[in-house]
Amino acid sequence: MKIRIGIAGYGNLGRGVEYAAEKAKDTQLVALFTRRDPASLKTRTGIPVYSYSDVHNHKNDIDVLIVCGGSAKDLPVQTPDLARSFNVIDSFDTHADIPSHFDRVDKACRDAGHIGIISCGWDPGLFSLSRLYGESILPDGTDYTFWGRGISQGHSDAIRQIKGVKDARQYTNPVPSALEAVRNGETPAFTARDKHTRECYVVAEPWADKNEIEKEIKNMPNYFSDYDTTVTFITEEEMKQNHSRLPHGGVVIRSGRTGKDDENRHVIEFKLDLDSNPEFTSSVLVAYARAAYRMHSEGISGAKTVFDIPPSYLHPDTPESQRKRLL
Repeated sequence: MKIRIGIAGYGNLGRGVEYAAEKAKDTQLVALFTRRDPASLKTRTGIPVYSYSDVHNHKNDIDVLIVCGGSAKDLPVQTPDLARSFNVIDSFDTHADIPSHFDRVDKACRDAGHIGIISCGWDPGLFSLSRLYGESILPDGTDYTFWGRGISQGHSDAIRQIKGVKDARQYTNPVPSALEAVRNGETPAFTARDKHTRECYVVAEPWADKNEIEKEIKNMPNYFSDYDTTVTFITEEEMKQNHSRLPHGGVVIRSGRTGKDDENRHVIEFKLDLDSNPEFTSSVLVAYARAAYRMHSEGISGAKTVFDIPPSYLHPDTPESQRKRLL
């Protein structure tokens, strides 16, 4: 029997989940929930579309609901609410707020007997695992995370929440000299501003105050206030022509030393180069939806992160097949 997958939200991430779930051999798309008029949506797979207001009425039809809202405004409310009726997965990516988001989801899941895996994606997510492995294996060392050059979905969404913004894309760029120093084995103490810059392209409503929009972007805590940020206003046509793709990527590097006198240096590097940030993130979400289904089937409940999930639960094959082919 296939795992019944529901999708809440049909933006870039929701569409990516539709593709990823279709490719997985053990999942079946059964429902899509949208805040738009369901009749207005044309999906690629023909998945049934329902109003988001009806979502709790489908709690017996879905094994895992993948929540595809934005981290700035949607997920802090949606994921705990939906956990009352479903096993849930989200890609909440406001790093500073993960502990409080975890606590809200954990309470809702434990009250309902559900699993809620939060902050799934590549960062947080796969990069988080790389940082954990690096610190565990090389305790005498330093790790560094560099993102980009690429478009951040969460940061772009945060800009779009600003009054007067019609559309936006935000590129994260590593500072080349900082990345080169770390790859050379140096272990400098960077501030956030030393490692990355943020580059914002914004389509404003005709009536909007562009100066106020720029000011609000640059002073936004957790997103832009700690970085050198540029804001460029462009037309809808320029956005479509020059910024329609959603690439991203980055590296996690752990540099450490071992030996009696620390004579041996080691560098661990985990790198991602992504043509489509949302489609890759969606693929991670579907893998963790499989894990949520398996853990719930074992009677496990509560909020979880990637740190809590056995790797074998992510793969559709049996443990025996995994050991034979992959170990």
